[in-house]
Amino acid sequence: MKKLLWLFIVGVAFFSLVLASCSSPAPASTANMKITVATDATWAPFEYVDEQTKQIVGFDIDVFDAIAKNQNLGITYKNVAFDPLLAGMAQGMYDAAISSITIKEDRKKNMLFSDPYFVAGQMVVVKIDNTKITEMSKIEGPAGAQTGTTGADEIQKIKAATLKPYDDIGLAFQDLMNGQINAVVCDNPVALQYVAKNSTKIKSVGGLYTTEDYGIAVAKGKTDLLNRINAGLKAVKSQGLIDQLSKKWLEK
Repeated sequence: MKKLLWLFIVGVAFFSLVLASCSSPAPASTANMKITVATDATWAPFEYVDEQTKQIVGFDIDVFDAIAKNQNLGITYKNVAFDPLLAGMAQGMYDAAISSITIKEDRKKNMLFSDPYFVAGQMVVVKIDNTKITEMSKIEGPAGAQTGTTGADEIQKIKAATLKPYDDIGLAFQDLMNGQINAVVCDNPVALQYVAKNSTKIKSVGGLYTTEDYGIAVAKGKTDLLNRINAGLKAVKSQGLIDQLSKKWLEK
């Protein structure tokens, strides 16, 4: 009798092990993943350092935080200048990057991109009393843009213009107001915010000169992370959060 009972216990234990080994693992989307995310926190209102809290905040940060919450991603943000950020993504130094990054074919060679989450365009800003520069093509002399951006690309297409690159777009606007450069070219939400804060000194001219999709960059080879980011972004969009954040950050 004892022998039969022992065999029964062994059999149950064996059967339990078989069931455990055959059970499906937890879906990847529910498993916690810790990642390092690069951002250039000089690009208000999309990403910048709050002077009071010293934390990186902005439209992009809220978007990525929402994606991370949906996909159970643990984030460590790294504040990196834009040009080194792109170089670092190409070298796989960071898992991902969100920093008003336009999806471009040449960038796709070095990194993966999520689905688009925002549409922007390049805008020209000049001093309030400037009557010569009325559109992009009429820029002459030194014009400022952030290093590595599509704004810098646009300036380099103009024969009469000379690109003056900046690591911080705020320094470009300072130089513009001080008369050291003739124009600044950058993404329209950033341009409009600087114009609104300095409306007696600078103005925008013309309209939007490009149409550009922002995407979240992901290091090559990290397709699982890309899939999770896209899944989280889809959920965020379906909840109407992009529109809510646009009102929060871009309509001040």
